[in-house]
Amino acid sequence: MNELYGAGVALITPFYSDGSIDFEGLERVIEHQIKGGMDYLVSLGTTGEVATLTEAERKAVWKFTTNKVAGRIPLVAGIGGNNTLEVIHQLKVFDPEGYCAVLSVSPYYNKPTQEGIYQHYKAVAAVSPLPLILYNVPGRTGSNVSPETTVRLAKEIGNIVATKEASGSFEQFSKIMRDKPDNFLLISGDDPATLPMMALGAAGIISVVGNAFPAEVALLAKLCRESNYLEARKIHSRLIRITELCFTEGNPAGVKAILHQLGICGSAVRLPLVEASSQLEKFVQEELELVTLA
Repeated sequence: MNELYGAGVALITPFYSDGSIDFEGLERVIEHQIKGGMDYLVSLGTTGEVATLTEAERKAVWKFTTNKVAGRIPLVAGIGGNNTLEVIHQLKVFDPEGYCAVLSVSPYYNKPTQEGIYQHYKAVAAVSPLPLILYNVPGRTGSNVSPETTVRLAKEIGNIVATKEASGSFEQFSKIMRDKPDNFLLISGDDPATLPMMALGAAGIISVVGNAFPAEVALLAKLCRESNYLEARKIHSRLIRITELCFTEGNPAGVKAILHQLGICGSAVRLPLVEASSQLEKFVQEELELVTLA
């Protein structure tokens, strides 16, 4: 899966103020990523507010994204959930044309055991038309995919090829790197952890802040892959505050506020999320002048 090395971005889904999908805004976001040098895009991950979209809307976004990218860079589709049978259904009706892999979040809310997580992914992988990327984000799901479960899945199920790790645990990252098969990829799921995780041997990042700053995130990942950590640290430091602002009032409200100020798309989100406060907008405006490398 060479397509998954370097910097990927979890694309937002732009909305108009009435809640409908802003496809013109999505096109601008996509072009912003490609112009900025992103290595691949993830369509309808958590940042894409996929939980608030209907099945018809999901299909429309995936098809639109495929058509606009037109093979210029690889695409990954986000298909996951806490109802295993529903995830299986989504995979069966998904059109994989134009996509190289599926990113599937660990079941949330149910808080399954490690065996439950293993059996969920085993069932999902059995019907997936594309290689599968695990996604461990305990802060959102309420449960952790242990390193042992990750490695078990990697070793026993051939089309599970990577994990997006957002546990925040360097002990966990280290155990996965130590025990995983050589061809199984560890991918950072947290922007601030990109540099140290890539220093451990991670393949790259699936970024949120990259929606707004693709050139910076792509260069950071490139420098890390080249083991040029001195230069990578400079970008890492510049992005710390703006990344913090992305998550201060929830994701993707923060990064949408940034994209709005950059003139790329609006800041609307779907309930139960709400738009960034005026105070956060002010902080974003102050910080934007300090971030770019130019």
